[in-house]
Amino acid sequence: MVNKVAQVTFAFWVMKICATTLGETAGDLLSMTLNVGYAWSSAILISLFLISLIAQVRSPKFHPVLYWTVILTTSTAGTTMSDFMDRTLELGYAKGSLILVTCLVIILGVWRFSEGTLSVSNIRTTKAELFYWITILFSNTLGTALGDFLSDDSKLGFLGGAALIGGLLAAITIAAYTTRINRVLLFWLAFVLTRPFGATFGDLLTKPTEKGGLNFGTIGSSLVLASVLIILVAFTSSKSARALPSQEAA
Repeated sequence: MVNKVAQVTFAFWVMKICATTLGETAGDLLSMTLNVGYAWSSAILISLFLISLIAQVRSPKFHPVLYWTVILTTSTAGTTMSDFMDRTLELGYAKGSLILVTCLVIILGVWRFSEGTLSVSNIRTTKAELFYWITILFSNTLGTALGDFLSDDSKLGFLGGAALIGGLLAAITIAAYTTRINRVLLFWLAFVLTRPFGATFGDLLTKPTEKGGLNFGTIGSSLVLASVLIILVAFTSSKSARALPSQEAA
């Protein structure tokens, strides 16, 4: 069984941020703009996540379109799941974030104990792949709660929250090139932080100016982000297709 997940490159991080930002704007589009509500939106988006996940797990090889579809559905589902916990259940952003951090640590611990590694460079078993996607779902849900906490409760605002998370991501990038800190640890720190970055950046794009946003709206922002993501996925798909004959020849 070949590695079923995307290679971690610069393009990967650009697409991850784009997908998580789109997850925020698309989730808000469904739950708030279309007034579906957090509970029903969560049910719909979790169903889409499960459908795409089943297709991904059953696929015998890596398909960029399928992989990024699952990433996107975890982001949109994570947005509405977090909002349902924090707003409908009235747990609040801080308590919701703490619960999700605890769940994420437990999942990573079970994965590490079961598989012996948390590396994503060699996901070749169904069990490892399921751990991978469950971790991503919870990390994206946590990212939404943490992003909302930074934007609202911390009084940083959308721009301040995005700047703070962007600075932390820059620090992780520097650490990856200049220190011997475990690369798996740095990967998962960056992976988790790209979600609140997407959440705060998505809110910055969509919220009205009187609330500190740019007032592009959920529809316009989602269309632009979807277009960028489609272009990047098409590019990586074409690149993968060109590389396949040389790999088979080798």
